[in-house]
Amino acid sequence: MIPLLLELVAELVPGQLDRAGWTDEITGVQVDSRRIDEGDLFVAIGDGADYRKHAFARGAAATLVPADPFAALAAVAGAVRERSDARFVAITGSMGKTSTKDILAAICAPQARTVAAERSFNNEIGVPLTVCRVEPDTEICILELSMRGFGQIAELCAFTQPHVGVITNIAPVHLEKVGTLEGVVRAKSELIDALPARGTAVVPEGFAVGRADIEVVHLGEDVRLESFEPPHLRTSIGTAEVNFSAQHLALNALAAFAAARALGLEIPERLDVTFAEWRNQELPLPGGGLLVNDAWNANPISMRAALEHLRRLAAGRRRIAVLGEMAELGDYADEAHREVARAVEEIGVDVLISVGERARVYGGRNVIDAEQALVLLRADLQPGDCVLVKGARVLGLERVAESLAGVKA
Repeated sequence: MIPLLLELVAELVPGQLDRAGWTDEITGVQVDSRRIDEGDLFVAIGDGADYRKHAFARGAAATLVPADPFAALAAVAGAVRERSDARFVAITGSMGKTSTKDILAAICAPQARTVAAERSFNNEIGVPLTVCRVEPDTEICILELSMRGFGQIAELCAFTQPHVGVITNIAPVHLEKVGTLEGVVRAKSELIDALPARGTAVVPEGFAVGRADIEVVHLGEDVRLESFEPPHLRTSIGTAEVNFSAQHLALNALAAFAAARALGLEIPERLDVTFAEWRNQELPLPGGGLLVNDAWNANPISMRAALEHLRRLAAGRRRIAVLGEMAELGDYADEAHREVARAVEEIGVDVLISVGERARVYGGRNVIDAEQALVLLRADLQPGDCVLVKGARVLGLERVAESLAGVKA
């Protein structure tokens, strides 16, 4: 992290600041005392105040019990941002934020000193923590911004000040907070509004941008996906051999390519992407089978894409789908679950296990939680089967996938 004097932290953040006494600056920020390195500031969130002694034992330069934890993290991150000459990219969208971030990071890292968000560090805690990893020599910082309601993206942009903004797509998710698809557009547009003059916006096809002082790149119009025959990905701005095969990831790659071009980077001939856990993971199963662990979250569009990917991967082998109910869909929830049921019927699987009461409409055998799903899955699994696990984050379906991946041959 770009070092900050403790005196500055005290000025920026109301709260109780206790110093170790051996240094007058901080060189990192953490909210988990187990991750403290020497010189870090430990910011207590929730019951974090109980772990200050542990933080000091691990070498913290100071501990902070702030009056407002989220405002405190934003203020410290903002101070780092103001001292950085790096170019900042912010990625949001209804789907594919993390995968796009991972692909862009794989492009940037060999060409520039890059900091990218860990996993899905995309909220009022994760985004400041990412900014607080920026070093004096960092050239590119890639952020992921979540949206659970109006104003959240604007608040994150206020201290991150991105130069490039990417909206991967617009879909009916988080409708409990924003009401309609138009509400999703309005909330995501907060990123475009925050860009500086001469910044770059990468947006979906047909997405209206009411600014003439920034460069606007429309996916599917100004840049296009020409073909994807794994491992060969061809776009209008670059061609690469990639290490993923899901068709929907090609669209995420197109957005990442456009962002990379805005940063003045080359598209590599070979692109090896490490995706965040519980997303697009393809793991071998005993007897020549395959597990697709995509358990992080779900909506009707991503469910259909995952089912189609399973069909392509299986190539005639037996297909098993463990599909959970979906969350945060508001008044659209019933219709959304019916859409998944139609996708299941159209695409087809050999064995379907649905998880959660709303998922009952999918058909197959319905259970209430991940543990019951795992019992059924183990009973049905045969050598060579291809298995998809996907559903709302709150269900914790990664437990199913992780347990299954640990099955011994």
